[in-house]
Amino acid sequence: MARKALKLASWTSMALAASGIYLYSNKYLDPNDFGAVRVGRAVATTAVISYDYLTSLKSVPYGSEEYLQLRSKVHLRSARRLCELCCANRGTFIKVGQHLGALDYLLPEEYTSTLKVLHSQAPQSSMQEVRQVIREDLGKEIHDLFQSFDETPLGTASLAQVHKAVLHDGRTVAVKVQHPKVRAQSSKDILLMELLVLAVKQLFPEFEFMWLVDEAKKNLPLELDFLKEGRNAEKVSQMLKHFDFLKISRHLGKIYSEMIFVNGFVHCDPHPGNVLVRKQPGTGKAEIVLLDHGLYQVLTEEFRLNYCHLWQSLIWTDMKRVKEYSQRLGAGELYPLFACMLTARSWDSVNRGISQAPVTATEDLEIRNNAANYLPQISQLLNHVPRQMLLILKTNDLLRGIEAALGTRASASSFLNMSRCCVRALAEHKKKNTCSFFRRTQISFSEAFNLWQINLHELILCVKGLKLADRVLALLCWLFPAAL
Repeated sequence: MARKALKLASWTSMALAASGIYLYSNKYLDPNDFGAVRVGRAVATTAVISYDYLTSLKSVPYGSEEYLQLRSKVHLRSARRLCELCCANRGTFIKVGQHLGALDYLLPEEYTSTLKVLHSQAPQSSMQEVRQVIREDLGKEIHDLFQSFDETPLGTASLAQVHKAVLHDGRTVAVKVQHPKVRAQSSKDILLMELLVLAVKQLFPEFEFMWLVDEAKKNLPLELDFLKEGRNAEKVSQMLKHFDFLKISRHLGKIYSEMIFVNGFVHCDPHPGNVLVRKQPGTGKAEIVLLDHGLYQVLTEEFRLNYCHLWQSLIWTDMKRVKEYSQRLGAGELYPLFACMLTARSWDSVNRGISQAPVTATEDLEIRNNAANYLPQISQLLNHVPRQMLLILKTNDLLRGIEAALGTRASASSFLNMSRCCVRALAEHKKKNTCSFFRRTQISFSEAFNLWQINLHELILCVKGLKLADRVLALLCWLFPAAL
């Protein structure tokens, strides 16, 4: 009897081992999908990073040159470990890592530069997995739905990949296919991140990153809802139909100013992979194409108007109102830091006027150093501002990254375009809240005058930039002193 049991156990073990090898070799089974493996890897990485910070910096005087150099090395080692964890655990981890990599002026440069690679290192599902997902979601095989279907994806992302296909009626379409297991793993991954962040906070009380977990918890289900993504694409297409240009970052800023200040409906993932520039078929005119409409932020009326007022105050250097509207948006006494985070400019530049001069390399270095030095205050601030602000800050940083790559960052025209949208948005709000024809007319005239002032200010800046004759500039200054 014992011999039979041993024989049965041996055959069962061999069968299970053979099945495991077959499944693994055919990519049905991936060790990375096991909860214990994913949890163990995340816990181990967090422990190693925490130990590195605790031991490497304790024997060096805080704030010294040696301390700053050593801290930079620890940042870099930790960022690489975090990047490796994201690549190994995939899915939600890559998504959160991409978010961190976009926070250029909120996190140390060692983290953002290292984590930026996650935008181009997303996992690719096999064709077998793609067929399975389509079969489960749509109840049909690929050949039943499409005349042709390209097996090589056009692009892959953290949560899905896109294939080119042709419908049976001849239309060419893009098919976005969610990676298998992402939806099932996402809630567990977020819970794991929450526990790890809480554990790290026990070791480092100034570590305030629960806002990141809260955002992932709220936004990830939205990004996994492809029906909602389709509705978002249709809505923004209708909302921006009056833009028939576009050639690049100045007009990209116009699009986002329109979304944020006027409509309060904001595409929140404008990294370079989601913003394409192409020539219109037939006319050859340049146009911008926005991809990936899974993540939008809907701004409340109160938030949108306060944000409009704040940017108006920043652009026109009204520091009293900068403080007032920053505090209305939850910044409290950290309003100078908040203004610097919004504009990606130094406090000195904010006080002198952010539209007066573009950012310099020296100022950019100062901002990046301050991001590392003020990380506890930045974390505290991010925990107190409205949740809507978090995605707005991320969107601002992504747009600045594109501007920096194109050499147009922080140009006066981009700030003035924002100001135009703020003027229009605030005027529209006032008109909606009055029934008086006289008052509406008065608001319209005031709006037109304010827009004219902005145009004049832009003209004067243009004249200064072209270095025209001093007499021309002096004449403009004499005729329109208020516009300077």
